Amino acid sequence: MAAKKSGPRNSDPVDRITAQWRRERPDLDLEAMAILGRLGRLMMVAQGEIEAVFTAHGLNRGEFDVLAALRRSGQPFELNPSVLADTLMLSRAGMTGRLDRLESAGLVRRSADAADRRAIRVALTAAGRELVDTVVTDHIENETRMLAVLDAADRRELDRIVRVLLESMEPGLPARAAEIE
Repeated sequence: MAAKKSGPRNSDPVDRITAQWRRERPDLDLEAMAILGRLGRLMMVAQGEIEAVFTAHGLNRGEFDVLAALRRSGQPFELNPSVLADTLMLSRAGMTGRLDRLESAGLVRRSADAADRRAIRVALTAAGRELVDTVVTDHIENETRMLAVLDAADRRELDRIVRVLLESMEPGLPARAAEIE
């Protein structure tokens, strides 16, 4: 059953801010401020709900990101720390901290690379794979729930619009994403 469409019911903080600006600076076109303000608020609210899923499983977002990157890399679910850091746009030092925590928890293991003993490989343990599979299922269900207010056509249109905005603001993003995968 498709979710019932509805428009905004009440004014929100963005309406109050733009009304103040309209009063003080009626010469300004505030449409972009309102749209981007709402997108920012949306991400703040969504991040809280997303983080709650990870926290319920004893993880933070960064730790989940590492486990997810390893899991989606396919068999044997291992990468070198530099590739992981690049994939997650993280410094090498930041990656080391995450790996230390995940290794202590028994979710990943580090070992020498068979092809180059100077290099390290990071692999999911059985417990890590089981946990990430559970968490990603809950994560997707949570995100689906958050978007359930939109019908399928609205979700496709929102995805299209967000893609257009991202491509205009991050030229080369699709090329960079392909390089990482």
